[in-house]
Amino acid sequence: MEVNFGAVFFTIYALLASCMYDGAAGKSTDKPNIIIMLMDDMGWGDLGIFGHPAKETPNLDKMAAEGILLPDFYTANPLCSPSRAALMTGRLPIRNGFYTTNQHARNGYTPQRIVGGIPDSEELLPELLHEVGYRSKIIGKWHLGQQPQYHPLLHGFDEWFGSPNCHFGPYNNKAQPNIPVYKDAEMVGRYYEDFLINKQTGESNLTQIYIKEALDFIDKQEQNSTPFFLYWAVDATHGPHYASKDFLGTSQRGLYGDAVRELDHGVGQILSRVEALNMAKSTFVFFTSDNGAPLNDKNGGSNGPFLCGKETTYEGGMREPAIAWWPGKINPGGVTHQLGTVMDLFTTALELAGVEPPTDRIIDGKSLLPALLNNKVDPDRVIFYYRGNEMMAVRHGLYKAHYWTWTNSLQERAQGVNFCRGENVTDIMTHEQTNRTLSPLLIHLGRDPGERYPIANHTQEYKTAMKTIQAIVDDHKANMIPGDPQFNWCDSAVMNWSPPGCEKLNKCLKGPASKPYKCTWPH
Repeated sequence: MEVNFGAVFFTIYALLASCMYDGAAGKSTDKPNIIIMLMDDMGWGDLGIFGHPAKETPNLDKMAAEGILLPDFYTANPLCSPSRAALMTGRLPIRNGFYTTNQHARNGYTPQRIVGGIPDSEELLPELLHEVGYRSKIIGKWHLGQQPQYHPLLHGFDEWFGSPNCHFGPYNNKAQPNIPVYKDAEMVGRYYEDFLINKQTGESNLTQIYIKEALDFIDKQEQNSTPFFLYWAVDATHGPHYASKDFLGTSQRGLYGDAVRELDHGVGQILSRVEALNMAKSTFVFFTSDNGAPLNDKNGGSNGPFLCGKETTYEGGMREPAIAWWPGKINPGGVTHQLGTVMDLFTTALELAGVEPPTDRIIDGKSLLPALLNNKVDPDRVIFYYRGNEMMAVRHGLYKAHYWTWTNSLQERAQGVNFCRGENVTDIMTHEQTNRTLSPLLIHLGRDPGERYPIANHTQEYKTAMKTIQAIVDDHKANMIPGDPQFNWCDSAVMNWSPPGCEKLNKCLKGPASKPYKCTWPH
């Protein structure tokens, strides 16, 4: 009989781990609660702890002082939907289908006209946690498909308060419907109709609602002695930015800063509630963002010293703020330079729960627990920077090799779309897709975090580093099995015309006949 020793080892290790991560005093569970706080378009440089001079994130700075900072943490894609799919599946978007083949190296996502969504074949984090007794809730933006078959309650979540799409609008409900807001399986209203966002002042009470939803969920699970997974995917820092009345006009940074301050307040409220309920030692919390801040918005975020922003595979587009917090387990005031990605949260959460990851597919995420709990750094971790269907760059150690470079087209730039506003690095930032595969641009991110000074390709340093990186790339591509692309087809008929529950609110709308067409992605 053939024995899978790897699986046996993992099972034993998981059992030991579940004993190590003991629950709160007086509770029957030995599985820690898991909270993932995923911000929207928040940049690496937006936090005081990461050096922003405004110093307007006291709760996040305190979270870092009590936990551990991860300055080398990445998303899996420089855009929202693919990065969220990667977090939920532990797999690169090219594997889970969150990309397009309509055009080369184009970022796609899930606007309400998209036909695709998260495939049933993917096993999501809440589905796997459910098998060992976790109750899961998502609060905020889902963004893995707006059609009912893609909704979170059909993919492992027990509860949902939020929306399937971005809070764009308002729309006239004729050419395009306003985006619905859901409570569990049914809509309870629409943005700009029932859940107001004043685009003139930026006032909205949505973040306060999201905070209350989180606190109520935590209270309920504490009363039931149930281990829980809370996915707090709030979106006030995604344009159009918003903040509640008490936070409007309080930041040095304008409306975006008001939104950051209110989200920071929400982080403080959630951590304080966990502590007040004597759950801190049995609750693992991780804070990060879905992609870099968009520099195209003059009232947007900061990516610190890094080049460019959202939509690009330069550091500013993919390196994210990240903090882990777990009193009594994570030593306070720590910093780890372990390379990590949002996909690691999938694997880390499963290890905390004592669940073996799926073995019938490649899982890109790795457990962060050795780095977070024991300060052990894996020097062989690799970061792949994808834009659509193309691997644009690779990081190994402190070296990053650009195999392709592209900001966006000159035509878009002429129209005011600039993903690298205020920056111009000759031959690294390119307005045409530039194939550098034969001689990749090599950057040492320790000496040059801003990616301004490529290492000359005739040097021994270049040759030595690229020999290692090229072997990694060759192996990666040889074993790559892309998923079915979900961003190829659009259809106005699949928009949010008549979401589940609309009939109870008299908010069902008549949509057009189905006319599928190939989606076009400009960048």
